[in-house]
Amino acid sequence: MYSTTITPRVSETDGVGHINNTTIPVWLEAGRKEIFKLFNPDLAFHDWRCILLKIDIQYVSEIHYHSDVVVKVWVEKVGNTSFTLYEEIHQNDRCCTKGHAVYVNVARKGGKQTIPNDIKMKLMEHSR
Repeated sequence: MYSTTITPRVSETDGVGHINNTTIPVWLEAGRKEIFKLFNPDLAFHDWRCILLKIDIQYVSEIHYHSDVVVKVWVEKVGNTSFTLYEEIHQNDRCCTKGHAVYVNVARKGGKQTIPNDIKMKLMEHSR
């Protein structure tokens, strides 16, 4: 499992003091940074390989401004050219959000590209 701690900012709240629903996808993406580094160690956009195909988010419980959150990411499935992640956001040891993201590995010139075996192995080290 990959784990990333995020401190909520005032600008991420809505009118009633909860973290806005539009913030959650941004936090989930932040939790994927180490996965992106497997494909592109320096995170340079000219060599970006991971393209988001699908994301689903279930809002389980409110998230508040006052406490840090932990984004937890597991690898659920690795295929030839794509992989599926299972993700949760926790606050105060409570699961507040859960969902999935599917990414495809692409070649520089476009089109799907097989995920190298060494990267597949590293991804599977974080399987659910």
